[in-house]
Amino acid sequence: MGKRILLGGVLGGIAMFIWAFVAHMLLPLGYTGFSEIPNEPPVLAAMQSSLGQKSGLYLFPGLGLGPQYTTQQRNAAMKNYDQKLAANASGLLLYHPAGAQGVTGGKLGKEFITEVLETLLAVFLLAQTRLQSYASRVGFILLIGIIAAITTNIPYWNWYGFPGSYTAAYMTTQIIAYLVAGLVAAAVIKNREPLGFAAAAK
Repeated sequence: MGKRILLGGVLGGIAMFIWAFVAHMLLPLGYTGFSEIPNEPPVLAAMQSSLGQKSGLYLFPGLGLGPQYTTQQRNAAMKNYDQKLAANASGLLLYHPAGAQGVTGGKLGKEFITEVLETLLAVFLLAQTRLQSYASRVGFILLIGIIAAITTNIPYWNWYGFPGSYTAAYMTTQIIAYLVAGLVAAAVIKNREPLGFAAAAK
C-alpha cells in the first residue's frame, strides 16, 4: 500500500499541477478579482520613493507604532484606528522592489512540489479510512480540498476585504484542483483494511 500511496500522490499531484496551469493560463480564474491601478506611474514612483528596497506586506493606514511595541501600546492604538479608517484609504500592499521576476522555472518547480506534497498528504489520510467505493474515495479528497479552500480564503475575505470575485474564483480553483487529484489518486488507492491510525484503533 505504501507504493500505492506514493504513486497516487505523485500522479494526483501531476493532475493538480496541470489543472492549475489551465486555470491560471487558459481560463479567467487566475485573474478574476484583480484590477490595475489607474494612472499607475506616479503611484509606483511614490511606492519606490517611500519603500525603496524594503520588500514586504504592508498594512495601511498603519497603527503608528514602531517595530518594537507592547501589547498595551497596540491596544491603545487600536482604539483610534477606526478614526483612521474613516478618514483614509485602507488595505494591504504586497510590495517588491524593482527587479522581481514573474514566472520562472524555480517558481514552477516549487509549485509542483507543493501540489505533490498536498496530494500525498490527502492520499495518506485516505489510506487511513475504510472507504471502498471509487466515488467515496474521490469525495474524501474533495472534502479535504473544500476545507483547505475555506481555511484561508474566507478569513481573508472577511477580515482584509479581499474581493468576493477573487475569493470565489480562487476557492473554485482550489476545490477543482483537489477534485482532479482525487479522480486520479482514488483510482490508484483501493482500500481494503485501514492503515496506520485507523488500524491501531481497531
